[in-house]
Amino acid sequence: MLRALLFLAGLLAALGARAGEVQVAAAANLGPAIQKIAAAFARDSGHRAVVALGSTGRFHAQVRNGAPFEVLLAADQETPGQLESEGLAVAGSRFTYAVGRLVLWSAQEGVVDARGEVLRQPPAGKLAIADPRVAPYGRAAVETLRSLGLLAAWQSHLVQAENIAQAHQFVASGNARIGFVALSQVVEQGRVTRGSGWIVPEQAHAPIRQDAALLARGANNPAAAAFLAYLRGEAARSILRDAGYGL
Repeated sequence: MLRALLFLAGLLAALGARAGEVQVAAAANLGPAIQKIAAAFARDSGHRAVVALGSTGRFHAQVRNGAPFEVLLAADQETPGQLESEGLAVAGSRFTYAVGRLVLWSAQEGVVDARGEVLRQPPAGKLAIADPRVAPYGRAAVETLRSLGLLAAWQSHLVQAENIAQAHQFVASGNARIGFVALSQVVEQGRVTRGSGWIVPEQAHAPIRQDAALLARGANNPAAAAFLAYLRGEAARSILRDAGYGL
């Protein structure tokens, strides 16, 4: 019995020695999904993913200024590509891990109809969007309004959030009556779980293809490589699928 306990203790110590930590910068739209992925990754690999959520544009600036992130999960494809060209991401490490969907959402039942016709009514209250200068979901929101011919009508009623998480907060708190948010923020198992929403047709804006990249600071960290490999696996893909992402 003692020998078995000593063997188990040695095994656990060896596993602990091999376990590592990876610093992950994740687009704000990932919210609960990335926390679930990080928990599953820790359970299955023994490594720990420390996740920071924020806007992709701001992460780009922070990486340029020496932020210690090792993996980037962006809300677009352009930012990982730019970081690669700048020598701040490992060449050839990029891949699309998810395709985001945009939804017009209200925290109140019955405000947003199933076809988004509320946008064609005279504006009542504020419409929240993420800052289109730094947030891909914000750019998609502006593209949607422009494609519908409604950007001018809503321009003076827009309230800009720093990122998609803050845009969701504006609507959830009632500071904005409606808002363009990520489907992943308001859906479970393919259904809007609270309030009312219209899933924006994909043709209304450019596809929100979200790329991951191994940053230069993580090039020699096995935990970083393991995390990106895990993101490609079925466990992570299942979580993303349930959160409303296309794969």
